[in-house]
Amino acid sequence: MLFILGSTCFVVGPLPVYAAWVGATADGVTFFVGSILFTSAAALQWLETINAHGTPVGHGHGSTRVFTWEPRRIDWWSSLIQLAGTLFFNVTTFRALGTAFGNPSYDQAVWRPDAFGSICFLVSGYLAYAEVTGGLFHLAPATVEGAVVSVNLFGCLAFAVSAVAGYVPQSAGAVINLTVANVATSVGALAFLVGAALLLPEGAQDPA
Repeated sequence: MLFILGSTCFVVGPLPVYAAWVGATADGVTFFVGSILFTSAAALQWLETINAHGTPVGHGHGSTRVFTWEPRRIDWWSSLIQLAGTLFFNVTTFRALGTAFGNPSYDQAVWRPDAFGSICFLVSGYLAYAEVTGGLFHLAPATVEGAVVSVNLFGCLAFAVSAVAGYVPQSAGAVINLTVANVATSVGALAFLVGAALLLPEGAQDPA
């Protein structure tokens, strides 16, 4: 549900009609709130990942770990890198509240953490897809899990396109690039929303 709510913020935030309705400040807050929701969801997913394989040594039944070192597990890497990506989005959306798009420091203050966050999401999405399918060029199985990793990887690719478009210096084509960035952000967030919604029936199918 946190992923769904966070994705919704990033779907509506780039829409010109929404920005015109609520104003620039509220629009920026929408992105920031969405990033906090993403981080909250990613943190819970991280805790689920590291506590899903038995009780830690030296702890009683029901104890919860907040960190483990399990670099041989692909889901460990995927969850950790995704959490890092959400933290970068926290930084970029917060800085964007006080840094205008045309500000000379925009690329360094806002775009750079956005780019790092997008890279983290792309790597995390690939790892999750590879864990389920066995490799990037393997077809996803016709299961809910396969649909989740496929649509999420598509969302990560869309966020990467948005980050690249957002870097283009202000010029005659800046409006077009901004439009591409906004569309790609909304499309990517919509994909994440669908993936998050699919997690609900997947969880219901889990015997645990």
